[in-house]
Amino acid sequence: MIDPSAGTVFPTPGAQNYLPSQPAAGDLTDALLATDWWTDELVASAGIPIVDVPFVSVGGGIGSFVTADYLRIGGVDTSQIRILSALDHPWETYEYLTRVSQIPRGERLRSDSASRPDNIWGFPSYAVSEAWRSKNPATLWQVLVEPTFADFYTPKAGFVFEQIEREAKRIRYDEMLAKGLVRVVRRRAGGGYFTILTPPDGATATKRLAFRSQYVHLAVGYPGLRFLPDLQAYRTEHNDYQHVVNAYESHEHVYERLMTTPSTVLVRGGGIVASRVLQRLMDDRLLRGAQTTIVHLFRTFIDGPNDGTGSSTPHPFMKRKGADGWAYQGFNYPKSVWGGQLKAEMRKLEGAERAAKYKVMGGTNTPYRRYWQQQMNQGRQEGWYQLAIGTVDSMTPHHGRILNQLKTAQGVYPLEVDFVIDCTGLEADIAEHRLLKDLLDHGGAGRNPVGRLDVDRNFELKGTVSGNGVLYASGSSTLGGYFPGVDTFLGLQVAAQEIQADLAKRGFGKRIGTVRSTSQWLKWFSGKQI
Repeated sequence: MIDPSAGTVFPTPGAQNYLPSQPAAGDLTDALLATDWWTDELVASAGIPIVDVPFVSVGGGIGSFVTADYLRIGGVDTSQIRILSALDHPWETYEYLTRVSQIPRGERLRSDSASRPDNIWGFPSYAVSEAWRSKNPATLWQVLVEPTFADFYTPKAGFVFEQIEREAKRIRYDEMLAKGLVRVVRRRAGGGYFTILTPPDGATATKRLAFRSQYVHLAVGYPGLRFLPDLQAYRTEHNDYQHVVNAYESHEHVYERLMTTPSTVLVRGGGIVASRVLQRLMDDRLLRGAQTTIVHLFRTFIDGPNDGTGSSTPHPFMKRKGADGWAYQGFNYPKSVWGGQLKAEMRKLEGAERAAKYKVMGGTNTPYRRYWQQQMNQGRQEGWYQLAIGTVDSMTPHHGRILNQLKTAQGVYPLEVDFVIDCTGLEADIAEHRLLKDLLDHGGAGRNPVGRLDVDRNFELKGTVSGNGVLYASGSSTLGGYFPGVDTFLGLQVAAQEIQADLAKRGFGKRIGTVRSTSQWLKWFSGKQI
């Protein structure tokens, strides 16, 4: 607790500690918001209760989950960890995004067999587990012969979520969860950080809680989505959010309408989400009787080997297949970024060189799926799947439909459609996320060569050190750092492994060596709670 006579902090993890002061609203004050370094007295004077806990993770998604999983396996008790989140379950946001982008629980994700958020060892892999559950060795054969004689194996979304739920119960995730929104993390005078939580209405006596910790971990996901200017202008000007939709927002009404009314749909984009939306549209036509005409607009048309820059003459060891407008790649990144030569190379690159390498390995791409290829070929032959290359100059309502002025190499021509599904998935700048903007403005955080949060090789957020306190970040907000693939299942686990190892060196938790790893795997395999 806090001794007001001495002003010395003796924190009790998980307890609410108060500094006696005049009554206050328990809310952020102008003085707090304007100050980069907060004292205990300044927070207490605002009437905000202080909760002491050594480690705080902000986000509550899969990034927070895998980090907490590593810490629990490393021997850290649940009382030493708090996960601050508005989510009830760590897979909640991810499941929403996969569902609305046409990957429901029964469909397969774009994830490697050994990339298991619920299993830090990656063994048994998803393919082994699926073969065991189904009593069918077909998935094992698929992994053996992929990708030459079969598509890459990827797990079903539902199975992934079920296994994360199992592991969450095993590590007692709910005991670590504190519900609410986090908008501010500030450095604490004397070391550590204050993380301000806004709990649900009525959950606490005050509007805010202040978590005082030595370590903070940020895994807040994508800053958000933004539309292309012409799409946003149309939606705003005409208040039409039913006929012009983003693939990452709920748009099931579009497919329901297409099942009852012959219509034309304009699909924009050339990545994994566009391929999933197209498969849904094609499944509905070929299997359920919909009479939908699909016009697919590519901004950049790929018709041969390429790299992330779209170059038709890529480096011989950095190229991928391409055809019919698509760039084909099994996973988000080449496998070597997770443990091969590319990972080693990226850890040495700085500045412009690192940014250039990201461009080469990045770019829009999608897996090659034989079933989906057959659908597209049939659609092209029968005329209900049509391609266009270019951009949209403008969009206007026209007799109950949407008139698009397509700008192509051959000129501008009109295209009337009933619906537009945008699959470009443009991401907002990190400064559009309130918490990240506050860290840039007041927390000492900076940007890496591609504009995201600048972290070091241990995923410590550069410039944010506070005494003996450390602020870590992982996930999509750190893309552009020394480790590529941060926004993948395996990437989140690699980051969590680095963070846990760094914390163990600082005395928080134990090193996961051979003996601990083996004993903990046996507990995982048997489902024993820890």
